[in-house]
Parts: sequence; structure tokens; C-alpha cells
Amino acid sequence: MGLLCIWALPVLLGASVSVCWLTEGRRSMDTANRPENPSQGPQTRKSGHADGVADPFHSGSDGGPCRRTYCGRGRQCVLLEVTGRAECVCQEKCRPTFVPVCGSDGRFYENHCEVYRTACLQKRRIYVVHSKDCFFKGDPCTMAEYNKLKSMLLDMQPNGLTGGDRNTLRDMDQKRALVDTMFKYLDMDQDGRLGSDELAQISMKEHLEDSLLECTMQDLLRYDDYNNDGHLTLHEFYTAFQVVQLSLAEDQRMSISTVTVGLSTVLSCAIQGTLRPPIIWKRNGIILNFLDLEDINDFGDDGSLYITKVTTIHMGNYSCHAYGYEELCQTHVLQVNVPPVILVYPETQAQEPGVSASLHCHADGIPDPKILWLKNGMDLQPRPAKQLSLIANGSELHIGSVRYEDTGAYTCIAKNEVGVDEDISSLFVEDSARKTLANILWREEGLSVGNMFYVFSDEGITVLQPSECEIRKHIEHTERIVASYEEMCPKSEGVSPQHCSWSSAVSVRDKYIYVTQPLQKRLLLIDTQAQKVVQAVETDPFPVKLLYDKSHDQVWVLSWGSMEKSHPTLQVIPQASVGEVHHTIRTPFQRVDDFFIPPTNLIITHVRFGFVFLKSEPAVHKIDLETFHRVKTISLKTYSCVPVSMAYTHLSGFYFIQCQSQSRDPSSAQPQLLIDSVTDTVIGPNLNITGQPYVSPNGRYIVTPDQQSGKVRVQTVSFQGVLGLSRELDTSLLVSDLVFQPSFTESNQYTVVAASGSGMDLVFSDLASGHSEVLKSLKEPLSPHTWPWGGANRVVVSSGLFGQYLVTPSAKSLFVLNGKQKTPHCEVSDIKRGNTVVWVGEV
Repeated sequence: MGLLCIWALPVLLGASVSVCWLTEGRRSMDTANRPENPSQGPQTRKSGHADGVADPFHSGSDGGPCRRTYCGRGRQCVLLEVTGRAECVCQEKCRPTFVPVCGSDGRFYENHCEVYRTACLQKRRIYVVHSKDCFFKGDPCTMAEYNKLKSMLLDMQPNGLTGGDRNTLRDMDQKRALVDTMFKYLDMDQDGRLGSDELAQISMKEHLEDSLLECTMQDLLRYDDYNNDGHLTLHEFYTAFQVVQLSLAEDQRMSISTVTVGLSTVLSCAIQGTLRPPIIWKRNGIILNFLDLEDINDFGDDGSLYITKVTTIHMGNYSCHAYGYEELCQTHVLQVNVPPVILVYPETQAQEPGVSASLHCHADGIPDPKILWLKNGMDLQPRPAKQLSLIANGSELHIGSVRYEDTGAYTCIAKNEVGVDEDISSLFVEDSARKTLANILWREEGLSVGNMFYVFSDEGITVLQPSECEIRKHIEHTERIVASYEEMCPKSEGVSPQHCSWSSAVSVRDKYIYVTQPLQKRLLLIDTQAQKVVQAVETDPFPVKLLYDKSHDQVWVLSWGSMEKSHPTLQVIPQASVGEVHHTIRTPFQRVDDFFIPPTNLIITHVRFGFVFLKSEPAVHKIDLETFHRVKTISLKTYSCVPVSMAYTHLSGFYFIQCQSQSRDPSSAQPQLLIDSVTDTVIGPNLNITGQPYVSPNGRYIVTPDQQSGKVRVQTVSFQGVLGLSRELDTSLLVSDLVFQPSFTESNQYTVVAASGSGMDLVFSDLASGHSEVLKSLKEPLSPHTWPWGGANRVVVSSGLFGQYLVTPSAKSLFVLNGKQKTPHCEVSDIKRGNTVVWVGEV
């Protein structure tokens, strides 16, 4: 627990009072920026900075003496010109902020910094006195009496403020005009300064000494002459009567900042003025100042916001305003740039003369990287279009008819404003009679093991090579598990005839496939090199969903306990890609309805947290994926939202939550909710969008099909973190499943492929243009009642980042689709209920 302090600024009080409440995980504003010892917090400050707290973002990068010198509060480090040594001296000045405090010497100070600066200059100990009575004890002119005096002075002025005065800019302008009039009246010689004689004359003229007050006009000098020069200036008069003057230049109302991922940044609030209250920072309408965040802090008295180790989730809009003055607000737009990260495919290939060859290079970064190719370190020389061409902004290098001289190392280079990345794809052109090691690896190992669809159906497992529509292997349901006499699909009680029952499968680093058998309360482990079932792993009854956490090499297993979902549990298989014997670990979560783990990509390679939904509970529970412990609970009760599914974009860090529908009436469906991952706070509804959200691999598109209305809405996230509605796709498909396929004509773009859960249609929609094409007559899908495991009753599965083929099952066959041409490629018959499909690729 800590103290949350807000400086209350009474309208008629000559000094402010700090009001504190208990709050979780936050120190008081007095002490939040005070280093406990030289080893904690920022320690040093370059010469010229105006406070005693070091600034880790502006310290010298040369590692000079001041970098290692801690001077303490009220002092600053300077370098002696002669010796170059560091020396601590009293601060020249403090930042002009007004957070008044009372010193132990019986004086008011404008802020903490002035207390410690004065102590340094006078070479004596002065500390902050935390009492509103301060040095007034024993004096007849107490704070209360002084307040009465100033109230009387204000009331004596014409057109005074009404009792309904509010702390707004408009009311403060009125008050400022009132105090201006008062100062002008008191300043008899019009020299801009009020002296003791002038105050005495006014007191006699207005017969103020006849009042019953314990304070006199001379007390204005005693308590509000901050520089002790015997006069009151208009600025000091403003301070005495708490006239807040704030300003923000018109050209600074919007500020755009750009920072490279991994670095730190400072957002400075441009609101200036006399008696400026503390600055309040918001993100997505959520106040940041009092949150205990790891990476965002509001250090010091300058009102700046410090973000350490910036990531893409930090991009977006931040606003600042002075406490109590929200009408005057500055907006900061933060863009986070990311150096390019690329992936080439294939790393090595061997081709015979006369055939075509393609080399692919996928690059991700912010801004979008530009791609160029080298051959053996030299720029590629242009050739006739059909012989050598660059497709999709250079992300594909296509050679129409390879020759022996095309053999070489092709380097893909991706550049943007903040970095460069490169990788090599090698091409060997040889005839079949001169097989080399590269040729053997490409033709024999690559084609026989990788780039296959594994289809799990009633009859067993079918390994399908899509380009040739060739069944490479069929594992019968009677085949026995390696090192076991048990059949792969033993006959279940009450099930006749014998057939396999599957519900979910995942590929683990293209080395293993894990697939659930809900009726057998187990999952099977398939070695993709040997193409054999090598182990059965026992689970809790009715395992129905698998998800692979690549960051921690874990497979998560959701089991229902029964067909009625009576005892759902969540288990984890650690070290899923290594070892020979695998087992499950039960997590502490009970009544689990579903779970969500954000995916990784080229930019986001590690995920730390996941989420668990509990039955009928309006909340999501954030969990640590390494320890399996609950980190926090985010309540959705305010919105009466019981979560059904989640999606996530690393751009600005939005979570999208689908809420359970209250009825079958489409008009009563609840909109999605948005959660800000920086603050773990619900932002509010995602417009009026309802349905299950899907996010593209690069995080830039959010596609939501609404199964009740048939609408498919597309949202985009800009590089400034702004979420906006892009378009509504031209389709009325009741979507069962949806995947994103990289565009074959434009880099960093995607085509959405959506399958119908009730009809025979499938739709290709280009997200950049919105153009849609419909494939018809793909036969009827499985009926929902014959697929009781939840999720899609007709899946659609793509062949990875560089593949052009997709598969989607009907009730009794399997369709292979050519995504590049948006046409059916072939139909594989006699595959019944093949609704569990996994792609095993080389990358």
C-alpha cells in the first residue's frame, strides 16, 4: 500500500495543503521521487538541470564523472573547467512548478526543490513540515484568519465571484481579472510592486483595522513575499490568491513523437503557467499517474511522462492536462518504429534447367521495409520480364526458366528508417544425373517430410502433399502406437463401427504433432520425421482444445471432464518439442471455460502472459505462462460481459473480447470490449462490432464476422496506434472459420479466406481493396451436431507464410484450394469428418 497525494488548491488560501489517500502500490507525491540511497533510482544529473533528482534519459552518454556522482537534493553536479573533475554545487534554479510546501524555517516554498535549494545555499538543514498550521502556531493570524482576510478583500471588489465558483478555466479567468483589479487599486504609485506603506495606507483608508480579524494587510507581506524583498509583485499576488494561469500554444496542442523499439522516451507536457497544478497523464482515457506500471512513470516536478524500453504496445495517443483543468489538454501521438526482420524461403533449393524457381523474402518492420536483392553480393541485373521478375514489391524473386548460370546465393536486404536486415536463399541449378548434397536435401528430405497437410479423419491420419494432390501416407486407425500394443484408435464403448474421433491438433516446431482424442481421454504424439504415432499422453477426461505456447515450448490442454463440461480443467505439457516421454501438469484453474494465449510473429518473439475464462464469470484472468499463477483479474462486470473468445494486436496492445450473447436475437448481441494491455484496463465497447475477432499475423487488421447478421467488418491499426473501422466486406456468409493468407501481389497485405458453416461457399477477400471472390459448390460441411467439440464445424487451414494452398473439409471429402489463383485445386474423396487439420512446413 502507498499514499496517493493530490495538492488541493483552496481558492482563498495562501498556501496549498496536500491531501492523501491510501492507494495500492504507489508512494506519496512527497516521497515518490526521493532516492532512499545512492544505489536506488536515477543518481546523476548533467550540469544545468534544475532539480536534485537525476534524469536517466538525459545523462551524458560518455560515462563522464557526473554520470557517477550523486549530489543529493538541492544540489547539482558540474565539471570544473580546469581539472575536469565533478563537483556538487547548489542548484542555480528549480523548475517553475507550484506545489507549495511549508519549510521547517517557518517559510512557504513554491515546491520541494526550493526547500532543498535554499537549505544548500544557507548551509543549514531545512526540511518539509507536513502540517497545514505550519509556523502559524501561537500566532493570532492563523491560516483560518488569514483566509478570512483575503476573502474579505475579494468581497470588497466589484463583480466578485459567486459562491458557485468552480475550478475551471472560465472561472479562473474571472478570478484573475478580479485580482488584477485589486492589485491595481492597491498599487498606488503604479510601480508594479506593493510595499508596506501602500498596504498600511489602504488599511487606514478602508478602515480595515476596525475589523474583528486577527490578521492585517501587513500579513500579506509576511506570508506571501516569497523572495523576501519587502514587496509583493503581481506574480506573488496571484500566488497569494491562488490565481492559476495556464497556457498552451496552438501549434503544441498536438505533438507527434517517434521512437525506436527498445529505447526510452520522454513525453513533455507543454502546458505552462503560474501555479500550474500537477500534470495528469492519460492513455485511452485511463489516468496513468497513480498506476504502478513497470514501464511508465511520471518522475519529478516537470510533469513529463517517462516510458522505458518502448515496445509496439506503447504506441498510441497520450494526453496531458493540469489537475482540475481538463479543458486545456495536449495530445501526444507516439509512433514506435521497428527495424526490419526478415525470413527467406527456401533457404536452399535445387532445380533442373528449364523449370521455374521462386525465392521468397518476407520482411516485417515499422515503417514498411523496402526490399532489394543481390546475387553473389552484386546487384541483380534486370532481365526480360518473363525471365526474372520481382513480384509483390520485391518480396518474391521469380525466375521463369532457370539456367546453370542462375546458380548462386541470393541475398534479400530489407531496409527502413531505423535499420536493415538480410538473409540468403541459395539456388542450385543441376540436372538429375549430377545430384549434389543440396539436391538430395531439397528433393528427398524436403518434399518427403515438410510441406504437408496432416488430416485427421474417421479412417485415421492422411498425410497430403498439396501441390500434386498426392497422399504421401495414410495411417490406419488400427495401426499400433510405437512401443505399445495399443491401437491408434481403439473402439470406444458404445461406438460402432470402430473409427477415430479427434478434436484439436497443433504442430510443435514442425517436429511433432499433438492431437487430442477426447473419447480416449488422451492425446497422441506424432513424429513428423518418422510419420508415426510415437506416444499416447494421458490427460483429464475429454481433452478438446490444444494450443502451443512457442515462447515457453508448452502445449496447453483444455479438458471438459464430460460431454456436459461438468469438470473442466486446464493442463500443460512442458518441453513439448524435446525429450522422449511427455506428460501433463495440471494448473490450479478450475471451472475453465476457455483460454487465450497471444501469438508470436517476426517482431514479437516472446509472450509472457495468457488469459483464462471461467464459467459464467464476467472477467478474464491474466496468468503468468511460466509459473501458471494468476497475475490479476480484469472485471467485465460493468459491461455484463461473459467472455467467449479473445484476439490481440501488438500494435498499441489492444485485446478484443467477444461477449456471450444474451439471446438468439441478433439485435441484442453485445459489442466486443477493448482492453488496453499497457494498463490492463477495460477501455469500453469496440464500436458496435459483435462477433468473434480475428487478427492478422502482422497485427494491422482485425476482422470480425458476425454469425448472426452475416456481416464481416474490417478494422485497421495504424502505425500511430489508432484503431479505426476500415470497411465491411461484401459478403453475407455465415462464417465458420477464417484464416489470413499473405497477398501474392503486394507485400505486408493479406487476403482473408472464410468458410461457411452452413453452406457450400468459401470467400476470398482482399483486405487492401475489399474485393471479394466466392467459390461455390464445395459440398456440404459437417453438421454442427456431428461436431460436438466446439469451434468451427468447417475449418480452413493455410499452408504457412509462403504457401499458396489451403484445405477445407466437407462432410465426406477434402478440398485443396489454390489461394494464388483463388480456385479449387483438387478434391480428395473418402475422408470423412476430416475437420482436424495441421500444416507442417519447412519454416
